[in-house]
Amino acid sequence: MPQGSAEKYSLASSDFYRHELNFAEFIENLEAEMERNRTISRGDNRERAILISADVKPRYEMEESTDELKELAESANVVVLDTIIQRLKEINPRHLMGEGKLKEIVMNSMDRGATLLIFDQNLSPSQIRSIAEATELKVIDRSQLILDIFARRAHSRDGKVQVELAQLKYMLPRLMGKGTAMSRLMGGIGGRGPGETKLEVDRRRIRDRISHLEKELKILSEARKQRKQRRAAAALPIISIVGYTNAGKSTLLNTLTKSGTTVEDKMFATLDTASRRLRFPREREVIVTDTVGFIRDLPKDLMAAFRSTLEELEDADLLIHLVDISNSRFEQQIGAVEAILKDLGLEAKPRTIVFNKSDMVDRNTTENITSRYGAVAVSALDPQSLRPLLGEIESRIWEPKNGNGH
Repeated sequence: MPQGSAEKYSLASSDFYRHELNFAEFIENLEAEMERNRTISRGDNRERAILISADVKPRYEMEESTDELKELAESANVVVLDTIIQRLKEINPRHLMGEGKLKEIVMNSMDRGATLLIFDQNLSPSQIRSIAEATELKVIDRSQLILDIFARRAHSRDGKVQVELAQLKYMLPRLMGKGTAMSRLMGGIGGRGPGETKLEVDRRRIRDRISHLEKELKILSEARKQRKQRRAAAALPIISIVGYTNAGKSTLLNTLTKSGTTVEDKMFATLDTASRRLRFPREREVIVTDTVGFIRDLPKDLMAAFRSTLEELEDADLLIHLVDISNSRFEQQIGAVEAILKDLGLEAKPRTIVFNKSDMVDRNTTENITSRYGAVAVSALDPQSLRPLLGEIESRIWEPKNGNGH
């Protein structure tokens, strides 16, 4: 508000009842000031979100996790207006955080024109309803955001069935809500795919749909087994690239095999498994497969749905664990991938760690890190940098050594 306006409307306690206020002008100036504080133009139809992390964990852990949540939100084409981090002494079972902080978030949302609150913590159905009712905003959590990204990116029939199955299993316990709190969960971010069927789809029909999708997934699984048998008959070694989302797996596959798999600088750009042949000297070939990226705290329903696709990793002769060395969180990302491999029963599978994006880190740092992990460093964009990796593959596939694959 202009300085003159502020002076004009300042209220002195001694003469409060004699104060003359042009209420319409006051509201007009207030709305203009709030509009100036908004960062998004009226023509931008994207969802505008405030990211929230409220937990008892150490603050640095919450900050790292919220940075990743921001990347996820931007991958879902959400405009991030603000990030709020609150370290709690204890979790509020109803609103996750205290009512005072919740009121502060409401004021912040109104001021910035937010349409959505995204929580880094996975919320219970009752928490989502309570927070939505208290804020009158749509509320989603980390799992729902990841499911939405998967719904956008799945192209194969396998991928679409797996994502829809995970979404329906996530949605089922949340269909108990009534009125506006439930309606805010539908449509747009977090409501893509099966969410578009809205409230007329009752729980019984969703259970029927889940049953149908599970049967279809078994049929698709049989088709995958037949493809695996054909590969086995060809007696070609299989190399599978695994790693945290956005580590550069598709780029590495393209550069190794001179192929054209879709590549984007976004989280979960690739959901559908791609397989390509890679020829070595002396008429030797391998099959290289690219898999869906991993992420910490992957929603359980999504992990269960994609387990059938990830079963293909069981047939791999070697796993290439690709790591983005330029990411400050690469150590935590390695840990998350190793944990998922263990959940899949693949912890004993031979694998080699390969640090990607070495061109973005100074040479001494790269050498120290690769030495510590007994790894290979590459830049997936530079074919010349892949020679050590090709040598490693040759030695591991055709010149087996004793050891556990590390």
